[in-house]
Amino acid sequence: MYEQVVAEISRFVAEDEGNRFADGSAPYFDAPLVGFAAADSPLFRQYQQIIGPFHRTPDQILPGAATVIVWSLPITRSTREANRRENEYPSHAWALTRCFGEDFNISLRRHLVAWLERHGYRAIAPQLDPAWQEYADTPVGVASTWSERHAAYAAGLGTFSLNDALITPRGIAHRLGSVITDLALPPSCSELPEYRSNCLFYRNGTCGACITRCPVGALSRDGHDKSRCKAYVYGTLADLLAERYGTPKPGCGLCQTKVPCEERIPTAV
Repeated sequence: MYEQVVAEISRFVAEDEGNRFADGSAPYFDAPLVGFAAADSPLFRQYQQIIGPFHRTPDQILPGAATVIVWSLPITRSTREANRRENEYPSHAWALTRCFGEDFNISLRRHLVAWLERHGYRAIAPQLDPAWQEYADTPVGVASTWSERHAAYAAGLGTFSLNDALITPRGIAHRLGSVITDLALPPSCSELPEYRSNCLFYRNGTCGACITRCPVGALSRDGHDKSRCKAYVYGTLADLLAERYGTPKPGCGLCQTKVPCEERIPTAV
């Protein structure tokens, strides 16, 4: 079933019309990266200390959970190139990808849940669970009851960056998704790297390119000001660009483009 799950996610990304711009010209996302984490991995208990006690473990979301399936949807080169040219607002293509590409990602979550159920397994997408909740004020800033970035780290898909995003082998410009199931599958990574090892800033003190890419100073050598970032992305930009772009959630992504980790794990600045 390991290969079947990867093949089904990949097929859906390649074939479903939801993964295309409205004019049909190009996809939002390239072929996915897929990883698996054991539902009983100690990491998920540790997240309740690192993120907060409100962060739920896989078995709290789905009793009897065995595996967390996680995927990364890399944003296409043309969209990334368009966003590189911007310094204040996201490009039109990026905003469409953030808004309608995430609608496709929701469809992928639902599709995989239904596919697993047809094969006789129970499954749930934590982001679509009615019990999912976001908290605005926690010791780590804005946080929720399930972090797909942390699930992706547990599945070996990447490590964290200065801007709190995940740097995968295909870079930092992507969308993540996850499904919890009672289907037992072997973990895709037997030994996880240090949780920030893919980021040059944390690896050797170089880079920090994402700091200068942020138009509102939400990034510094001290890390990511989540509140300032959220106010700009979901407040200022949403208000300015909703009508212009036709996207209620345009995103930003400036710190995920025109940086060394945009499309790969960087080896040098």
